[in-house]
Amino acid sequence: MRGNPQDMSPRYRNGSNQAGTVIAIVADVMAVILGLWILMYLLDANRANDLVQFVHDVAGWLAGWSRDLFTFDEAWARVVAGYGLAAVVYLFIGHAIANRMHRH
Repeated sequence: MRGNPQDMSPRYRNGSNQAGTVIAIVADVMAVILGLWILMYLLDANRANDLVQFVHDVAGWLAGWSRDLFTFDEAWARVVAGYGLAAVVYLFIGHAIANRMHRH
């Protein structure tokens, strides 16, 4: 039973699968929030609305590292590139970690 992954108990493997699933879901939720903010920005959502403000605040926190990374002349292009990059990175890293956990 030593070192052979097929000899591990189903309980141990299931816990690893559940953790990987949670990581993938968290990455998906982060990307959805960022995508929702991009959509709200492009559609000129009312920033005085509580939901819009909440999504903006969370997206701003999630994309703090990439928000002003690009210096396009158009504001919409900066928003799409900055927040979009963060969404793609979170999806890529989150699902890569989840897939690695599912394999082990």
